[in-house]
Amino acid sequence: MNLAYPSPVLEAAKVKFERIVTEKDLLDAEVAVSVSALTAEEAIGRPTRQDFPIIEGKEQVIEATISGAKGHAFTDAPREFSGTLREVLALPLSSNQNRAVFIAVLNAALRSLGIIETSVHCKDDDPEKCAKEMAGQVRDQWGEVEVGLIGLNPAIAEALVRTFGVDNVRITDLNRKNAGAMKFGLTVWDGRTQTEELVRRSRVVIVTGTTLVNGTFDSIWNWIRSYGKEYLIYGVTAAGVCELMGWNRICPYSRSA
Repeated sequence: MNLAYPSPVLEAAKVKFERIVTEKDLLDAEVAVSVSALTAEEAIGRPTRQDFPIIEGKEQVIEATISGAKGHAFTDAPREFSGTLREVLALPLSSNQNRAVFIAVLNAALRSLGIIETSVHCKDDDPEKCAKEMAGQVRDQWGEVEVGLIGLNPAIAEALVRTFGVDNVRITDLNRKNAGAMKFGLTVWDGRTQTEELVRRSRVVIVTGTTLVNGTFDSIWNWIRSYGKEYLIYGVTAAGVCELMGWNRICPYSRSA
């Protein structure tokens, strides 16, 4: 997969977002937009398990603040930013850094306008509770099905294996250290080459919102639609985009602040 190309999905979301802030007369208003990277503890607190990518240093959460409202986005390429919403909308969405800034700002802005209720990552042991709830929702909604997880979230992966069995769960991840590794009784597939097969062989596909930042979401979304699969997008990163695009999202413990 090409990880550095303009995303038609995000461009469509940008058009909708620009229409909203234009109608609210916020493009050139004195709106302070600041983005900075959080430490692992600031972003996720102190969960019991220590194998989340953010704790291992593979990803960071950046935080945008607009009129006191905060918005988060996961990224492996954090950058700081300060400017207006017009300047954010002018950023080319062809790099992980710019996509992360755009998404964090989008989440903060939609939170400040009351369009979304939560835009900040959950903390402490909420990720464990979220994983169990997510697995239970998939089972309640679709039954005992084959599930594909795109993006190795260890809590979610473990909950899915416990709920559906090791033979009914497949996982892909872009981290080369994870590809081919055994996790929770199954082998993690290479997200660069095996994600389409995961989608094809799964009844329900669970997608991390981080794919919107790393440039892989468009291909995944096209496969989900072409193979006619059920799906859920999880995580606070996807809050604003899913709201604007009308997509199925699950993130039961995300916070408003």
